[in-house]
Amino acid sequence: MDIIIVPGWRDSGPGHWQSLWPARLLAARRVVQDDWISPTREAWVAALTREILASARPVVIAAHSLGCMATAHLPAAVAARIAGALLVAPADPERRAVLQEFAPVPFGKLPYRSVLVASGNDPYCPVRLAGAYARAWGSEFVLLNEAGHINIESGHGEWPLDLALLQSLTGDAGLGLSPTPTTTLETA
Repeated sequence: MDIIIVPGWRDSGPGHWQSLWPARLLAARRVVQDDWISPTREAWVAALTREILASARPVVIAAHSLGCMATAHLPAAVAARIAGALLVAPADPERRAVLQEFAPVPFGKLPYRSVLVASGNDPYCPVRLAGAYARAWGSEFVLLNEAGHINIESGHGEWPLDLALLQSLTGDAGLGLSPTPTTTLETA
């Protein structure tokens, strides 16, 4: 499977779980947007569409924040190529003027299996709204206690739960983890 990482508004800096994944997951690649600061729905959806259509294998999406909204806005023909999606800390585009082009958020069932992960104290999306997204999209809902925006600022760099949730979407195909470096102790 190909894993397509969809960062949110202003991208994901070094140390963010999404920034660490391309080195760990052999089949992972990130969507790169032309404008991370002043996003337009048309441009973000087009960039994600190109990545999905470039995949010869089934696609699993790993989206964060505004990346979840871009994923939800995909045309049906493109969404049909997705095998599953991990949607982490979705955004509320109505809370920030710069993101309002992503509103209204589609509230139809997604045509693939999805897991939506939210936090009870996310400053960018109230948990009640995240739960409404999960119900509308038909997503499994995972609620983390006091996890902020589930990004580097809230202490989620290396985050073991994220890989476990992603693995639940890839099934037998697995994640294609690269070998992790091991330390050997030399004896004198």
